[in-house]
Amino acid sequence: MLIRTLVLSTLFLFCSTSVMARGVYQSAEDFLDEVFPGGVPEPAVVWLTGERKEKTKAILGHPYPSLRIRYWRHDNRSAWILDEIGKDLPITIGLVIDNGHLDTIKVLTFRESRGWEIRHAFFTDQFKDASLNGNQELDRHIDGISGATLSVRAMKKLATLALYLDSTITTADVQATP
Repeated sequence: MLIRTLVLSTLFLFCSTSVMARGVYQSAEDFLDEVFPGGVPEPAVVWLTGERKEKTKAILGHPYPSLRIRYWRHDNRSAWILDEIGKDLPITIGLVIDNGHLDTIKVLTFRESRGWEIRHAFFTDQFKDASLNGNQELDRHIDGISGATLSVRAMKKLATLALYLDSTITTADVQATP
């Protein structure tokens, strides 16, 4: 009886930890308010056509599910809210690019049962000031987390994508969304 109780308690603890890891850590609106304390600029879009479309596909390893991506920009600072599949479900990440360098990367919503550790500063701090090298890849090695390989990979892809897209924006691309 005691062993059965211990086994059931352990299973309950394991399952509840996985469920607690899922959820919304910060809304998109709160993220943008934090990034732009003087007021959130109007959103703009970048179209995924031509070379951008092909490069986006190469970075992600699959086509992006939309033809355009919304972002927010004030001066040389842009914010991106992007999704990428971890193992089975999308992870929503907020990213801030400042003068071509990654300023902030934050898990906004986590839907997977494993890999939620990517939301902690011990992991995200590795991305601080990252940029793209000459091969259009992150300019640094990002250490993984045991048991969170796919979540880590998703976050690295989105960091690379946001840096890449930010580097391709011209004044002709900046359009307010309808």
